[in-house]
Amino acid sequence: MAGVVVVFDFDKTIIDCDSDNWVIDELGFTELFEELLPTMPWNTLMDRMMNELHANGKTIKDIEESLKTAPIDPNVITMIKAAYALGCDLRVVSDANQFFIETILRHHGLKDYFTEINTNPGYVDAEGRLRIFPYHDFHKSSHGCDLCPPNMCKSKILERIITSASADGKKRFIYLGDGKGDYCPSLHLSESDFVMPRKYYPMWELINSNPHMPKAEVHEWTYGEDQARKLLQLINKVAVNALLSAECKFENIPLSQNAGLTHLALRVPN
Repeated sequence: MAGVVVVFDFDKTIIDCDSDNWVIDELGFTELFEELLPTMPWNTLMDRMMNELHANGKTIKDIEESLKTAPIDPNVITMIKAAYALGCDLRVVSDANQFFIETILRHHGLKDYFTEINTNPGYVDAEGRLRIFPYHDFHKSSHGCDLCPPNMCKSKILERIITSASADGKKRFIYLGDGKGDYCPSLHLSESDFVMPRKYYPMWELINSNPHMPKAEVHEWTYGEDQARKLLQLINKVAVNALLSAECKFENIPLSQNAGLTHLALRVPN
């Protein structure tokens, strides 16, 4: 569906774990991480932990190999490919980091299915150490949202996506997430949009504590197969409604103007 934009969180939504915790645990630095966690913001802590990994002989290759083992439901992989083939515009908005997300998506052959990845910057410096920085530099200024962590307000990213994606016509948005940081953007969707919180996770709990707050239609999910089925059902629902609307308009167009209509082909990434 060319008129559908699907926005995914990454951790515990596309993959079935927290990528930060996965790397720290897999490489054996959980104890130090938990010791430092009360002393600094999460994003700052992850940059510090990458320095600790480097200082203790862990390489970028070690980090990449640990990321490649992060769990992802095969149904989610199929879902992403199917949504793309149907013409949906797929985006990521995540409080993980660019290096982790791109490594995992590339490993599963999924990176090219996404129009953009909005996350905390991450790159390998000249010394071979992974550096992680905040999406919003909270040391310089506040993003002004009390609902979100200091380094990222997802609703501000979503607002930009909505504006840019709607420049060539009205779009319908589907937002999938699980965490507390996904609640804020869910409040910025319209009545014609959909929000898909993971059941029993913080986003779902916040929505259920005040179910009248989101304007969007809420569809909860529990695990990968459930997520895939419900997302594709929603895309199909939008497609059927669009076809019915187009049929009404089509009936009012002279036949000669319809001679050039052809079937739409499914997309595959370049």
